Amino acid sequence: MTAWLFLAIGIVLLYYGAEFLIKGAVSCATLMGVTPLAIGLTVVAFGTSAPEMTVSISAVLAGSGDISAGNVIGSNIFNIAFILGLTALICPIKITWQIIRFDVPVMIAVSILGIVLILDGNLSRLDGAILFISIIAYTYWTFKASRNAKPDIQEEAKEQILPQKTYSMFLSTFFVLFGLLMLVAGSKLFVNGATAIARIWNISEAVIGLTIVSAGTSLPELATSVVAAIRKQSDIAVGNVVGSNIFNILAILGTTALIHPYSMPGIKHSDLFVMLLVAVVSMPLMWTKFKLNRVEGALLLVIYAGYLGYLLSNQ
Repeated sequence: MTAWLFLAIGIVLLYYGAEFLIKGAVSCATLMGVTPLAIGLTVVAFGTSAPEMTVSISAVLAGSGDISAGNVIGSNIFNIAFILGLTALICPIKITWQIIRFDVPVMIAVSILGIVLILDGNLSRLDGAILFISIIAYTYWTFKASRNAKPDIQEEAKEQILPQKTYSMFLSTFFVLFGLLMLVAGSKLFVNGATAIARIWNISEAVIGLTIVSAGTSLPELATSVVAAIRKQSDIAVGNVVGSNIFNILAILGTTALIHPYSMPGIKHSDLFVMLLVAVVSMPLMWTKFKLNRVEGALLLVIYAGYLGYLLSNQ
């Protein structure tokens, strides 16, 4: 019961910590003159991945490399197969040409890069440096491209990204720091609860990371995408998921390996294959009529259910 309590409290702190972090970061970026399009592609997407970042770092420092890597791999699978699948099932999602032309191919390329680096079951500081430099380059390019975007795209992004109130710089900074504090506290409780459950149920830490941990840390992405889809804000619904997947591999795997190189013996090649599979499959599904319809959403959910069944049947 204590383990489940830690897990539940950790999820609550992670969710609301991400909310405060995003609210403060969006407000800070607006006050600093960052374009709404750049905010949507970076601040919002990266902010919703903050739980994954703090949990992965806590897991690595606690010596649980399988949970850290499983969190990233499982979150990327969950984001595409479950979150996009569920949002499309609730409300079909329009897909813009920009996402198909650039963002999804980048996500696929980043997935391949991550797989190549962790195929040997280890992440070294050199691997971490390669990934971290890549996220810096991606963020720089995104900001540069957003400034050159057409006025109509900028205006659409402004309507979608910034419906919220802008706070003073002091209050915005407080929200960011308070959100980070909640994320750190939540990640410690969450990792402790998850590892305890793994031991009690005699389930590997890798499977816990790929399922419970990844789903729990992806709650901000789930909430953001579902609400955006209901409001017909399709760019946020899809861009949030794609941007988060790119950030998960480049920034989270990169940062954790730079902090402390680690191994992940419980992560199998099949897990990496499924992560790449859902990324690749998303491309033709989005391409058809530039829409992700309910049938395609159901297909993604079936893929996720099949993956969960495979994991549990092997325990």
